[in-house]
Amino acid sequence: MKTIEDTTTSLDIVKNIKSAGFKAFFVGGFVRDLLIGINKEKMSDLDILTNASVEDIIKIFGSQNVKQVGKSFSICLVNGIEIASCRADSYRSSELSKISQSSKSKLYDSFPECDLAHRDITINSMALDPLTNTIIDPFNGRKDLEDKIIRFTGSPEERIFEDPLRMVRVCRFASMIQGTIDSSTLSSIVKHRHLVTKSVAPERLRNEIIKAMAYKKPSLFFKALNSAKLLEFIFPSLSRCCELDGGPHHGETVFEHCLMSGDALSPRNPILRLAGFLHDAGKYDAAQIKDGQLTFIDHEKMGQSIIYDLEKLRFSCEEINFIDSVIKTHMRPLKADSTPKAVRRLLAFLKEHGVEWQTFMQMRIADKSANLAKKPYTQEDIKLRVGKIWNELKNANLKGASLPLSVKELAISGDDVMEILNISPSPEVGKVMNYLFESVLDEPCLNKFEILKELVITYNSKN
Repeated sequence: MKTIEDTTTSLDIVKNIKSAGFKAFFVGGFVRDLLIGINKEKMSDLDILTNASVEDIIKIFGSQNVKQVGKSFSICLVNGIEIASCRADSYRSSELSKISQSSKSKLYDSFPECDLAHRDITINSMALDPLTNTIIDPFNGRKDLEDKIIRFTGSPEERIFEDPLRMVRVCRFASMIQGTIDSSTLSSIVKHRHLVTKSVAPERLRNEIIKAMAYKKPSLFFKALNSAKLLEFIFPSLSRCCELDGGPHHGETVFEHCLMSGDALSPRNPILRLAGFLHDAGKYDAAQIKDGQLTFIDHEKMGQSIIYDLEKLRFSCEEINFIDSVIKTHMRPLKADSTPKAVRRLLAFLKEHGVEWQTFMQMRIADKSANLAKKPYTQEDIKLRVGKIWNELKNANLKGASLPLSVKELAISGDDVMEILNISPSPEVGKVMNYLFESVLDEPCLNKFEILKELVITYNSKN
């Protein structure tokens, strides 16, 4: 275990509490991450647990920045550090009737065990005295970490009924430590899986999903959700793809392909990564047999079920639009032999959908790497495609004209067209502007006002 060298603030808080005659520990995620070996600079989730009352804490730190927070729990913030007050007698009155006589003294008559007994999973149910480096581990969380096993603390059903979100957290932590779920924990989740939609706020589910996107292999999160029969409640659009064959051009199922694609994307952009996990879920609706083969024509346009799932989970409109746009553009080709005109039309297509070309390339690279029937892009392949894009973005400027990627970026406006043709606002103006845009995509050097003006006059004379 790493030696504790945390912030002076948190250590001083523990020292001051203990100097006043009380006990104090670091608890939960901080202890877990310390044992895993996560760099302390990256560790958050630092909470302090004490048997001092809130009133005692206020007395001890009265001259500092102390705030009492929470309606249901006795929690204070001291200089921004969370301190939870927990005394054994606070559990006795409400909980003694629920447990056997033999376990009462062990779990509820001592501190900090009285608090740890109510935490979700064993690897989160440990406490650390940072002054002595002593770990309190009544539920063998340290051993479970070593064995990479996720299990509920104490009774699985009691933990689930206290907060059904814990079923999803079990799957997330299994992904985090790249481990497995204990059989009794898994069977209890399967039995009570319906509670995830009946008793959990959608926003909380969304938060768990976003947290999972930061891990090395979030695919393990989706696999765990599927094993626990939770995926069908959270992402039915993805769940239904589990047994869907990938077709003649893939060596994996659609579900497997989506999971590999998501893993291949960077954790620095969690919403793009989520788009990777969902990008081919529309294949279920697009699937058809054509000429004796399974095809998924226009599957990138079949995003309604995905959007519905995201809306249910309370993702923002901006996030949903981004994911939908990434999915709609991911099939646009960019090949080694793509012509300059094709590249410009690709850039215009991406502009229309609000997708940056860098985002498009990240998705294409991940998508390609997740196809077991084909080879992934090499560095040379990627360099060639990026070079094609860069060439078109810079060449137009070298020729003295900007490269317009939308009608609005033309060197001439709709008002100009109406003035040149002496017409009022009408669909004809749009037709002219689209003609000019197509012309400029073919020849960017045409994007100058005088040239476009002549094109307007020529177009009008022919039509």
